[in-house]
Amino acid sequence: MLGLERITFDPSIMAGQACIRGMRIPVSLVVNLVAYGKPIEKILEEYPDLEAEDIRQSLLYAAWLTQ
Repeated sequence: MLGLERITFDPSIMAGQACIRGMRIPVSLVVNLVAYGKPIEKILEEYPDLEAEDIRQSLLYAAWLTQ
């Protein structure tokens, strides 16, 4: 989907929600953190398994959903 290979869906993880790379980190969490103004550096610090590209693709996925 649109080159968003880091966004995954697995019914056995978080009830099939859009997640980051098969981890138990939902895209919705990442988008909410950004929306509420948390700096990307802080997000990466608090969620060390995340990478900057995960955040970028989360935002791209959210933008795609609003089309």
